[in-house]
Amino acid sequence: MAPLMVSSRFLFFLSPILFLISTQSLAQPPDFRSHSCFNEKGNYTTNSTYQTNLNTLLSSLSSPSNNGNGYGFYNSSYGENADEVYAIALCRGDVTGDTCRGCLSNSTQKLTQLCPNQKEAFGFYDECMLRYANHSMYGAMEAAPAFWLWNLENVSSSDVDGFFQELRSLLEDLSRQAAANGSLRKFAVGTATAPNFQTIYGLAQCTPDLAEQACSDCLVGALEDIPKCCEGKQGGRVVKPSCNVRYEISRFYDPTTVPPLPSSPPLSSPPPPSISTGGSKSNRSRTVIIIVVPIVVSVALIVIFFCICLRVKRTKKKLETRKLLPGGDDTDEIGSAESLQFDFATIRVSTDDFSEANKLGQGGFGSVYWGRLLNGKDIAVKRLSTNSGQGDLEFKNEVLLVAKLQHRNLVRLLGFCLEGSERLLVYEFVPNASLDHIIFDPTKHAQLDWERRYKIIVGTARGLLYLHEDSRLRIIHRDLKASNILIDAEMNPKISDFGMARLFVPDQTQGNTSRIVGTYGYMAPEYAMHGHFSVKSDVYSFGVLVLEIVSGQKNSGFRHGENVEDLLSFAWRSWREGTASNLIDPTLKTGSRTEIMRCIHIGLLCVQENVADRPTMASVILMLNSYSLSLPVPSQPAFYLHSIGSDMSLGLEYNSGVTRSDHSKSNSAKVLEYEISEITELHPR
Repeated sequence: MAPLMVSSRFLFFLSPILFLISTQSLAQPPDFRSHSCFNEKGNYTTNSTYQTNLNTLLSSLSSPSNNGNGYGFYNSSYGENADEVYAIALCRGDVTGDTCRGCLSNSTQKLTQLCPNQKEAFGFYDECMLRYANHSMYGAMEAAPAFWLWNLENVSSSDVDGFFQELRSLLEDLSRQAAANGSLRKFAVGTATAPNFQTIYGLAQCTPDLAEQACSDCLVGALEDIPKCCEGKQGGRVVKPSCNVRYEISRFYDPTTVPPLPSSPPLSSPPPPSISTGGSKSNRSRTVIIIVVPIVVSVALIVIFFCICLRVKRTKKKLETRKLLPGGDDTDEIGSAESLQFDFATIRVSTDDFSEANKLGQGGFGSVYWGRLLNGKDIAVKRLSTNSGQGDLEFKNEVLLVAKLQHRNLVRLLGFCLEGSERLLVYEFVPNASLDHIIFDPTKHAQLDWERRYKIIVGTARGLLYLHEDSRLRIIHRDLKASNILIDAEMNPKISDFGMARLFVPDQTQGNTSRIVGTYGYMAPEYAMHGHFSVKSDVYSFGVLVLEIVSGQKNSGFRHGENVEDLLSFAWRSWREGTASNLIDPTLKTGSRTEIMRCIHIGLLCVQENVADRPTMASVILMLNSYSLSLPVPSQPAFYLHSIGSDMSLGLEYNSGVTRSDHSKSNSAKVLEYEISEITELHPR
């Protein structure tokens, strides 16, 4: 089986978001794939009545006497009033009863360990999923959190379009079958043949408590996520609390144990019409006409129907090649090719064939080049590395997000180019490069007087506020730092590089991930250590950035006299001792000291270790604009990342060709490869 990757969205049935090796026994439970603890739903006290009821309820799920509904679905509750606990469990439709109970037994132990004292939690293995809460979940369709998992291996470039056309047809058909199945079971598996005669195996499943329409809605949403997580991949999976879909090029289910659908009563059929062999010639002619004419008309209608379908299919394919995410809904489309897509030859000419002389910089996923179009417009072209396993995903994410964002403090995307293995992003050209090239340069940083630095602080804050609250999509940047703040000719800041950004639904406040991406030193402690991210994660990064702008020094190597230490620890110690003015860049000869000290105060508030103690960006804007507003007293920030300042992009990956290996280690995070096909990307959607 091909290698697969794990990533953590809108949390979500993953996370980021792993599968067993193909030789592993179906009776052997695989590694726990992912989970979500609903912290906002409340906690229970250790040894309380609620915990006793929870343990009793969970132990009953895997009891040999509990047969569920006979098709691997369990719905139960235990307790009374405020201490009543509800649970829903679902096993994959092909697993046997013993395997199902074993999987649920492992789930109950694992989930309570991973979500201690949480009243509501959700987690899953390959063969089963488990949810419990302090409220009834029966019959309610839950689409979040959603987890994405995908295979690391790509489909052959010559077969991608045909492969995914067949895949989409297969999964749509399986989704219809699963939704239409009876109340005992909503599960369907099947196969399709790709253009290169490769077999595609597919699965669709809902919890049987859902009505047909609710199941259909859940599966449709899951299918819409397939192009986003798994485009070009040989396998993928989208898992949500109420449904899941999966595909692979190797069989991942056991067809011999798939139970038959509930039987339906036979339909009565009318007796066949009697055909007279006698009668006059005219009667026989009339009979021939009656038989032949409908047949001819039917054939003609069928031919017309297929012609229309073929035309629609071709038109749809043509349109989808002009979009970044084929088949997506209107919230995920980039727009028409006429407005955004560039021809590769045009970009190559504008950049002088991507010459080194035009190279502006090098990033984790490719290089950036200066270019000039035939109309004289300067552009910046981000060329993703062809050998980057994450390049396509970052490319899709960045185009999807940035093309929809319009704000003076966000870099503007002009278009993109997709041609063969080339993935290009075309941006407006920002002449003064990034903030780190100025603020940390021994010579250039003197060009930034306080007025300009304050302008950069306020502009960056407004850009973040737009992302968090004012755009039609709530976005967490996750990699805010000095090198991702571009400075235009008027010294206005523009937030760039949305390759790590995450979408939130309007009422969502936080997400979890097993794939930690970003830059140490700028990452909030709850994100770097536990994978929890929210708008407050960006606020933390903004606070670090503010202190860097005030001091003119990097967060990982603040120099004061002969001493070198962490910027946050020095800032806090100076603030506590009443010597915060020592933090100010000595080259700042002019500018309001009151304004500078207020920015230091705001920076310290933003980097509080407790998420709840950090202000929102709306509050930060108010603090920056209103000097009559009293600011809270900051407490000690977190310093545990004080010695690291390098980029990092860690994730859980699994590779079906390798049993297990550690690629890199940093603190408690590891890059792991597993033997099957999925990426665990937790991002609540």
